[in-house]
Amino acid sequence: MNLLHNGFKNTPAGGTVVLRARAENRNLVIEIEDECGGFPESKGEPFEVFGDRRGSDRSGLGLGLSIARKAMRAHGGDIHVRNLPGKGCVFLIEVPLAAEAARAS
Repeated sequence: MNLLHNGFKNTPAGGTVVLRARAENRNLVIEIEDECGGFPESKGEPFEVFGDRRGSDRSGLGLGLSIARKAMRAHGGDIHVRNLPGKGCVFLIEVPLAAEAARAS
């Protein structure tokens, strides 16, 4: 939810936020693509706690991406980001499918 909220908040009016989901290699893969303009290279690691990536409205505390990554890792998955400078970002969530997680335990 945090990734979608960030996409909606940071994509300019008239822009697009796309949510995709698929099963791939025993994982649920969720992609959230936005048109936020991308992360400036000078802003550092996107998943760093208290990073200075907030918009001009200064909303948020800089914790959401870090918490989302920790939650996915706790479930055996992870979150990655593909930065598209000048266009936006694609966040990729990978988490084991429920049936696969049950077999593993």
